[in-house]
Amino acid sequence: MFTPTEIILSAVLSMVLTMIGSSWIDRLYAREDTPLTFPEAISARSRFRRPLLSIGLFVCLIATIGRPPVEALYLTTAAFLLLLITATDFEQYVIFDRMSLPLALIGLLMTMHLGLPIADRLMSALVGGGAFLLMTILTGGALGGGDIKLIAALGLWLGSERLLDVVFYGSMAGGAAALLMLLTKQKDRKSAFAYGPYFALTALFFLLTHSA
Repeated sequence: MFTPTEIILSAVLSMVLTMIGSSWIDRLYAREDTPLTFPEAISARSRFRRPLLSIGLFVCLIATIGRPPVEALYLTTAAFLLLLITATDFEQYVIFDRMSLPLALIGLLMTMHLGLPIADRLMSALVGGGAFLLMTILTGGALGGGDIKLIAALGLWLGSERLLDVVFYGSMAGGAAALLMLLTKQKDRKSAFAYGPYFALTALFFLLTHSA
């Protein structure tokens, strides 16, 4: 069970991180060179961002309670970045390098700091990113560059076995969502679709439910 103090602190921290993260997204959207898919609908597509981020971060913070402090800090950082990546990809079909690069670097730092198998995780990043690059080439761009970088970054956090799980379950979830949108005529076969959130949220689930 969680103490009232832990719950209150998690709630306060989730609100603070939401304010910081949402402001960061808004600044990135405002950059002239940002490749937004729906630039005319920024406000409409982001109207639920803050409450959803707050809830997501609160759940993630609660899930880190009881972990060693250093591991909890790494997991909180991963949750923050993965939820922001989820938000921007859902809202504008874009994953910013300014989020995926820190995610990769912090994953590498955690691997070295906690003495995890670095060879396996580096190989996971290279093979995972390379496989998604190949799929992008073969499918004519069905996956974006942001997805490739995200998978490579997740390889550093998860290692080979769990990265395969994330790719499998994330693809299944994304495929089911795409099929539902086709059936409800929200999209057609030529419409763009964001797969990044399904990989990011699946990875977050594995990070929070398994030890490093």
